[in-house]
Amino acid sequence: MDKSVNKGLAETQRIAVNSLMFKWKPVMSGVPQGSVLEWELFNIFVGVMDNGIECTLSRFANGTKLCDAVDMPEGRDTIQRHPDRLERWACRILMRFNKAKCKVLNLGHGNPKHKYRFGGEWIESSPEEKVLGVLVDEKLNRRWQCIQRISNHMAKANRILGCIKRSVDSRLREVILPLCYALVKLHLEFCVELWGP
Repeated sequence: MDKSVNKGLAETQRIAVNSLMFKWKPVMSGVPQGSVLEWELFNIFVGVMDNGIECTLSRFANGTKLCDAVDMPEGRDTIQRHPDRLERWACRILMRFNKAKCKVLNLGHGNPKHKYRFGGEWIESSPEEKVLGVLVDEKLNRRWQCIQRISNHMAKANRILGCIKRSVDSRLREVILPLCYALVKLHLEFCVELWGP
C-alpha cells in the first residue's frame, strides 16, 4: 500500500496489486489499513470506551461485548444505561457502531428476555452467538457446539489431509506425521477444553 501526505490535505493512500495501481484516495479518518501501528493506534483510540461502564465490557479486535446479570426488574434499566453511554461516547468522537451486528443473548432459566436499545434502535434478540469462534446459546448447551465443531473441523481436516496427499510425494512417517500435527491436529482440537472438558 502506497501512502502520501499532502501539506494541508488529508493523507492519501492507494492499493497496488502486482503492477496494477488503483487511484489515490483520501483517508478522512481512522487509521490507514496495513499500517504497522494499526492495532496499537486503534486500541489507544478506543481505550477510554469503558470509562463509566460498570458491567463487564470485553473487546477483541473490532468487536465489543457488554455482559451483566439482571436479577431484579431495575437491573434492566441499569444495563440499558451502558449502550446509551457507549452511543454518546461514539457520537462524541465521531465514530459509529455497526448496529446491524448488535445482538442480545439472554441466558438463564426464567429469563424475562428484556429488550434493549442502542442509539434509539431496538437490538435484535438472538438464541445463540459466536464468541471468539465458540458458539454460545441461551441455555449454555454444548451439544450444538460439538456438532458444529465436529462437522466443520472434520471437513477442514479432511481437506488439509487431501492437500497433503496430493502435494507430498513421500509417505514416510517422519514426513507425514509432523505435517499432520502442524496442519490437521489444531482443527480437530480447537476449543476442545470448552466442548469436551
